[in-house]
Amino acid sequence: MQKDLDIFLELAEQLLVEENKQPVAKKISTSKLYQTLDLSLDEDGIVDNALIGNLKNIIKSTPKTASKSFFNQLFGGRISKATLGDLLAVMLNNSMYTYKVAGPQVGIEKQVLKNISKLAGYPENSDGTFAPGGSMSNMMALIMARDAKNEYIRLKGLTSKMIVYTSAESHYSIAKNAALTGIGREQVRLVNTNDKGEMQASHLETLIIEDLKNQHIPFFINATAGTTVLGAFDHIDTISSMSKKYKLWLHVDGAYCGGVIFSKKYKHLVNGLEHSDSFSINAHKMLGTPLSCSIIVTKHPEQLHHSFSNEADYLYQTDGDDFNLGKTSMQCGRRNDALKIWTLWKSVGTKGLEKIVDKQFEMAEVARKYIKKNKDYKLYSFDDSISVCFNYKDVDAKALCTSLYENSDLMVGFGSFKDEQFVRMVTINSVLEETDILAFFKTLEMHVNDKMLKISTS
Repeated sequence: MQKDLDIFLELAEQLLVEENKQPVAKKISTSKLYQTLDLSLDEDGIVDNALIGNLKNIIKSTPKTASKSFFNQLFGGRISKATLGDLLAVMLNNSMYTYKVAGPQVGIEKQVLKNISKLAGYPENSDGTFAPGGSMSNMMALIMARDAKNEYIRLKGLTSKMIVYTSAESHYSIAKNAALTGIGREQVRLVNTNDKGEMQASHLETLIIEDLKNQHIPFFINATAGTTVLGAFDHIDTISSMSKKYKLWLHVDGAYCGGVIFSKKYKHLVNGLEHSDSFSINAHKMLGTPLSCSIIVTKHPEQLHHSFSNEADYLYQTDGDDFNLGKTSMQCGRRNDALKIWTLWKSVGTKGLEKIVDKQFEMAEVARKYIKKNKDYKLYSFDDSISVCFNYKDVDAKALCTSLYENSDLMVGFGSFKDEQFVRMVTINSVLEETDILAFFKTLEMHVNDKMLKISTS
């Protein structure tokens, strides 16, 4: 084992070198992938030196999500203390379904859930779990809401049309989960949004009233804390009044920007969160832990248990239900995703996590100021968002992002809203500084002027 740990350190050092030397890995086309890299699996293995060389080649060609040129997804960067916790979880290799096999790691998970619940404004007895991702967190909320509306569905299945409400700008997992849980995609109502992409409560109520007239069963509202494209926050306070009026479960999908609960300056963006029934947050996004670290909490612990518990004498042999986490999770066998966020939180404190969150808004403001000062740019996004959406010199956004990627200059994606397509730069990468934001724009401008405009005019 010690020998392989030495190999790991050598490979980790190689990765750090590559992140500085080639921050955007050179693209290998899918048609040439298996000819360029040896990814084969053969009857005979290879000795260490050959394996190390093979792995180093793979590292060189793998996208560098912790580099300062990565603006592409809703995660990025690397925080060492969180990485330490994740590496330790791999070495410990506990499954989190029972206290017998996970021991104090169960206490670590429960402590994280308790503190997240408190920050959300939930009661002392609230509970939750770690899910395999934000999509699964949303599915768990949907299932709890479904079962809270009709406790016999678990046994008898759906017998009536049950209706889900979510904004037109919400995450695609809502419709996907409706399909997977038997609700059906056609029972998902897309609520209109305003010019920022925020759910319009008046349209929400219109849809609910219409479904009640048709004798359908409204049961679930999904509000979003940080929409995928523009980073908008639905007004939870207003929406919660609808959920109470019509007795619907209110879930807040905070996968992207739920981390604002740590920030005194930005927590107002989720005012009313305490009135929701469940809340999800991805610590691998705003809080900077390694993938994946998805958390869902609810103020209805009895519903969490009702929807996900199942007796298994061969598994739950000791200790009480409170410490046998398999009774409140989607899976049986489950890796320890709590240790990395606990290690980070323990090392920097709640104040340290607040600084991590505030820094992302600060970097977004640097980007917006730069765009506003330059007449060649058009800004689509707004204050209090860490998604910075823009176009440059009327260059097609998709073509620009693709060209930057294929030329190994930057990794950044594009998005669209109300028939407008634009570059979507996200400042969630935990290693970014102001100089990196400004370097992003200089690289983009140089790329357009040297490699795109010249080609288009030649």
